[in-house]
Amino acid sequence: MPAARTKLAALTALAAFAGVPLPAHAAVTDAAGDYLATYTGPQAGDLDLLEVDAALGASEVGFRAVLNGDVGTTAGAFVAFGVNRGAGTAGLFQLNAPKIGAHALHDAVVLLRPNLTGTVVLIGAGGALTFTSLAPGSISVSGDTITGLVPLSMLPTTGFAAADYTYVAWTRSGPGSNALVADFAPGSTTFSATVPEPAAWGLMILGFAACGGALRQRRFLAAQVA
Repeated sequence: MPAARTKLAALTALAAFAGVPLPAHAAVTDAAGDYLATYTGPQAGDLDLLEVDAALGASEVGFRAVLNGDVGTTAGAFVAFGVNRGAGTAGLFQLNAPKIGAHALHDAVVLLRPNLTGTVVLIGAGGALTFTSLAPGSISVSGDTITGLVPLSMLPTTGFAAADYTYVAWTRSGPGSNALVADFAPGSTTFSATVPEPAAWGLMILGFAACGGALRQRRFLAAQVA
């Protein structure tokens, strides 16, 4: 592909995930500094969610989270996306103390780590957990943005069609107690995925990795005129 066309494709993808409205669903925004009252960890920017979204392709789901600071600043911190495939409950949150996340119905969790590793956790009958690592190259980090691509085969239905899956995101300063869950996005509900046209999917994948720099630049320009 000629360089000009390559650049055009990248810019088009960048626009798709850096502020241009997408069909059926817009990115979920979250207020800065809205840490949970139950949270006891460090109130660092990389634990404060500002924007999350998901995009559903024919055979995979793309996840994106924008944080209020560079990804990986806090040792041990990571982003999780809960997925409700049809049998979602808030059980894992409600079984542990403190009790949080009554709105966060899910029966799978996608973990995105700053060290570019990821895990899909399926929640089965009785709370049994199955862990599967994402393939190398599935996670990307650009400044304040972390993205991940997950094959739908790793998120098999428990009753819903893939287009009807719902999502919620949260940050943790480490595994274990619910007191280490820092922020939910959305704060009191779940969201659906964007379902792009097949021809746009490849561009949107490029946009996942590219959008972090544009969002940082947009916030910098806004600060200059504030």
